[in-house]
Amino acid sequence: MQYFTALKIGEKRVKVAQDLLARYTGTAMPALALKDNKDNKWEPVGEENLYAVVKEPGGYMIALCDSKGVAKAIAQWFAEDTKNQIIEKIKSEQNMQEYFGKLSLPI
Repeated sequence: MQYFTALKIGEKRVKVAQDLLARYTGTAMPALALKDNKDNKWEPVGEENLYAVVKEPGGYMIALCDSKGVAKAIAQWFAEDTKNQIIEKIKSEQNMQEYFGKLSLPI
């Protein structure tokens, strides 16, 4: 897929994920719209939304990612009880599954 075509598709998927995460966290930042495949060709992030939780010294970060672990939207830093409330709402209202594995985050 050509870079700009992949980017347009990826940007739309990031926007959907960002809006969805912001609905539960109050604010969310966009993350990655493209992923690199093994042939060094760019692809848009996947359509599916899974949630992932990352624990850091400053609290918990919640990300929405595709099935390959490419983060599309992130929200940070939450205390454990707030994180638990957000995750429970996402799981119950969206029937969203948790992603376990290596998460690709923007640096």
